[in-house]
Amino acid sequence: MKHLILVLSICSTMIAAAQSGITWGASTSIATSTYSNMHPRITLDASGSPMVIWGRMNDESVFFSRWNGTAFATPVKLNPAGMTVATASWMGPDIASKGDTVYVVVRQTPESMDTSKHIFILSSFNGGTSFSAPVRVDHIGDSVTRFPAVTIDGSGNPIVAFMKFDNMFMNSRWAVTKSADLGATFGTDTKASGWSGPTSSVCDCCPGTVISAGNTCAMLYRDNLSNLREIWAGISTNNASSFSSGFTADTTNFMINSCPASGPDGVVIGDTVYSVFFGAASGADRTYLSKSSLSTGAVQSVTRLKGEFSGLSQQNYPRIATDGRAMAIVWKQTASGNAQMPILFTNNIADTLSYGILAPGNVSNGDVAILNGKVYAVWQDDNSGTVKIATGTYTPYVDHTGISDIRDNALVIYPNPTSGILNIHTPIQGECLFSIFNALGEKLYSAPFVSDAHIETSAFAVGIYAVRLTASQKTFVSKFTKE
Repeated sequence: MKHLILVLSICSTMIAAAQSGITWGASTSIATSTYSNMHPRITLDASGSPMVIWGRMNDESVFFSRWNGTAFATPVKLNPAGMTVATASWMGPDIASKGDTVYVVVRQTPESMDTSKHIFILSSFNGGTSFSAPVRVDHIGDSVTRFPAVTIDGSGNPIVAFMKFDNMFMNSRWAVTKSADLGATFGTDTKASGWSGPTSSVCDCCPGTVISAGNTCAMLYRDNLSNLREIWAGISTNNASSFSSGFTADTTNFMINSCPASGPDGVVIGDTVYSVFFGAASGADRTYLSKSSLSTGAVQSVTRLKGEFSGLSQQNYPRIATDGRAMAIVWKQTASGNAQMPILFTNNIADTLSYGILAPGNVSNGDVAILNGKVYAVWQDDNSGTVKIATGTYTPYVDHTGISDIRDNALVIYPNPTSGILNIHTPIQGECLFSIFNALGEKLYSAPFVSDAHIETSAFAVGIYAVRLTASQKTFVSKFTKE
C-alpha cells in the first residue's frame, strides 16, 4: 500500500553560519589536492575527533587522515603495494568506529567478473594511529562481490555487508558476514536481501548501508522488482547471524529500467529506522527521508528533504547521522547551476529540521557525523580538488524526561547498565507514578507503584532511557542504559 509523500516544513536559511541551532567555523581542506578527494567518509574516535577516508582514482588508492588535536595528520595510504581498490565519486571504501576501534573495508579492482579479487578489512585499535594488514572478508568460492559496507556491534566486532553475484555477474543480492575476533577472521555470509518477492534482485550498481543497534542489524539497499527500484531493509534480530524479515522503507514508486547508481543511508533509534535516499518517481532527481518501525515493518512517513524552489534541478547522495536526539542530513544538490551541499539539522528530532547551504559550489559527494554537541561535515570539493571539512557546534537538547541525566536519591535504579530486570526503588512513602521514556522522549511505560518496581527490559532496544517518578507534586528523574 502506498502512502502520502509529505514535504518537510523547513526554514530556508541560505547561509549555513546562520542555520538555526549550529554555529559553523570556516571550512578547510584536509590535505592538498595531490591526495585527491573521491567519495569522502567520516567517523569519530573516542574523544570525538574526526577521522576521514577518501579515494584517489589515478592509482586506485584509499587514504586516511585523523585530527590530532591541532591539525589533520598527513594522509596515510591504507592499501598496500600490489592492491588497488575501487573508488569513484559515487562509491568507494567505507569506515566505522566504536571508541578507538576503527574498521575500513575496501574492494579490490577490477570489479569485473574476476573471482580472484576480493573485499578486505583493515583494523585499528588506537584511533587510527596505525592499521593492520588487510584481512580478506569474502570467502565466496566462484562468486563476485562489490560495494563493501561496515558497521560495529556492541562487542566491537565488525559486521560487513557486500553485494554478491554468481560468476556470470548475475543473481545480484546483498550478503552480510561478521567477525567474532575483532576482524581477524569472518564467518560464512548470509543473504540479507530478496524481501520484495521471489523474482526480485537488487539494483546491481547501487551501494548499500549496514546498521547495528544491539542485537538488531539492518541492511538498507535498493531493490529491483521488475524495475521498481525502491529502498528496502533486511532485518536481523540475532546480531547478523541470519536475516529473518524485511520491509520496504520507500513509498515513492520509483520505476526505471536502468541503474541509478545511488543507494541509501540510515540510522536506528529505538524502534525506528530513519533512512535517506535518492528517487526520481516524480520525473525529477530528488532526495527523501523515510521513517519506519523495526517491530512492525510499517512505513510511518516518507518526506522530501527539501521542497521545490526556483532553480532546483537535481539532488542525490544523501547521508544521515544522529547523536542522542540530534540529527543531521547532507546531500548533493544542483541549484541555478551550482553543485552545492545542503544540510538539515535539529538538536531534537521531534522538532522541525532547519535548512542551510554548507558548501556553495562544485560538490560531488559528502558525509556527516555528530557527537557531543559538534557536527562535522566533509565533502568532495572539485574546485580545489580536495576533501573539505567544516565543524559546527550546537547545544544538545535537554527536556523534562531526564535524558539530561538528572539524578536524585529519591529514585534508585539498578543494575545500571542492565540487560534484563531493572529494579526501581524509592524511599518516598505512598503511591507514586513512574514512567519510562526512550531517547526520543516517547513514553514506553507508565504505572503507579509503592516503593519498588521490577521491569523486564528484554524487549527494549539497546540505548539510553529515562525514568521519571512523580510523587507529592514533585518529580524525580534518573537515567539507565540498556545493553
